[in-house]
Amino acid sequence: MLVQPLRSVDPRQIPSVTGAPEHKVAVLLNANARKVDARVVKSLSHLVPEQDLFLSRSELDCRRIVQTVLERNYPMVFTGGGDGTFQCFVNEVFRQLDPRGRFAGRRPPRFGVLKLGTGNGLATFVNAGSGSDGILQDVVRARAGEVPSYRRMDLLLVDGQRTPFAGLGVDGKLLNDYIWVKSNLGRGFFKKMLSGPGGYFSAVAFKTAPHYLTNSTWVECEITNGQAGEAYRVGPDGNPVGAPIAPGQTIFKGELMMAAAATMPFYGYGFRMFPFAGERRGMMQLRLGQLQATSILANLPKLWAGRWFPEGIQDFYASEVNIRFTKPMPFQVGGDAAGYRDQVTLSVAPEPVELLDFHGAVN
Repeated sequence: MLVQPLRSVDPRQIPSVTGAPEHKVAVLLNANARKVDARVVKSLSHLVPEQDLFLSRSELDCRRIVQTVLERNYPMVFTGGGDGTFQCFVNEVFRQLDPRGRFAGRRPPRFGVLKLGTGNGLATFVNAGSGSDGILQDVVRARAGEVPSYRRMDLLLVDGQRTPFAGLGVDGKLLNDYIWVKSNLGRGFFKKMLSGPGGYFSAVAFKTAPHYLTNSTWVECEITNGQAGEAYRVGPDGNPVGAPIAPGQTIFKGELMMAAAATMPFYGYGFRMFPFAGERRGMMQLRLGQLQATSILANLPKLWAGRWFPEGIQDFYASEVNIRFTKPMPFQVGGDAAGYRDQVTLSVAPEPVELLDFHGAVN
């Protein structure tokens, strides 16, 4: 739905675009996101014309908004509400651009990401501005044509859905536990405390860690290369090592605590989980984990920065992989808990997206 402009914000607090040539930019906000509050909406309503500012509360809203965006042929679209919001809007854009659809043959718009989510992995990737001033400045610069460059980013396909990352194992367990903490404990007085970093810490402390004190984290797994092309083992410098892995060949067989893949480096909060993601067009980084919890905790800062490469971490480049565990594992897609799965196929989507980058990336 359209957001009606509100006039209670001091205009002197809003960056000026006077004299700048205005570019057509749509701003799509997820009204259910915690950081998309009345203050943010009011501030943006002073920068963006009424017809270009949209607020979504449901899948139906999302569908209608994307239809309007494509009808009006916006060249740039910002999403605000986190990685899940970006994922929702992008998937709806490509659904409506399907060759059998009304907008077949159209190019998707370039996407900007406002830092209005919880973990903000994508916002970190494209150097999006922080805080209310940074968010407003990003929109102003885009409308003035002052974004220095953009990034082409591949996306994973998971059960027909596009996403920047997905995984089975410990990372999925943490996200499932985080959802449980927010739903069962994050109410009333504790709602703010148990959202964002506080919720993740509580999930680790009271759900994930206690579970793995009495349950094994390692499960038998077999991963095979798909038919999309050769796969490669990756060394600590990001370069392929060893012989290529042909389509249909086994990439790995043994016990794992995690099998995850991504086309961009970051999970939430600047966690550089996939340091080589995005280095090779048309390929994901597949990361396999065989680590003890004590080892992870002892090396957490280096792991967080993407600089820890012990024997228990194996990295690969691939365009398609088939993952099969011997029992259901916690599953996450784009940072959202997705229940439990014992097998999944991950592939790189045929169409990349173009993301506005505010520090000037290589196109």
